Amino acid sequence: MSAGLLVLAACEKPTPLATVTVGDSSINTAAACYNDGKAIKTADIQPCLNKKAEKVVEIAMDDKVRFGVDPTIAEHGWTLFINGQQAEQEPYKKTYRTIPGNAFFSTQTGETTSDTQVSIVETNGKTLTGIWHFEFKKKNS
Repeated sequence: MSAGLLVLAACEKPTPLATVTVGDSSINTAAACYNDGKAIKTADIQPCLNKKAEKVVEIAMDDKVRFGVDPTIAEHGWTLFINGQQAEQEPYKKTYRTIPGNAFFSTQTGETTSDTQVSIVETNGKTLTGIWHFEFKKKNS
């Protein structure tokens, strides 16, 4: 009996998923960093934002990129970070949104790039509570 309890205690609850859909292809991922709705330690935020995405999504400039998050993420609010930098000011509080593909392949200096790391960051007030990463690669048309 106690061995069974030890096995159960060792299992971690899965993190909520974030999904990116382009056309009829969807890719989802678990969080790179997640603290079950509680704040991620300040010292852990930048290293987590700098983690390389494990999931790659190919996107054409004229594709519509659909983001979907678990309702628990939407409840707190979420924002997009591009290459580790916050890309929007206010958290979004719905589970689904669409952004044009060309929004992800321009740098702040106006140059174009062929790959971009996009992170979905769950917020709870001023604190970050979860980070999900995707790498976007520009499709050659």
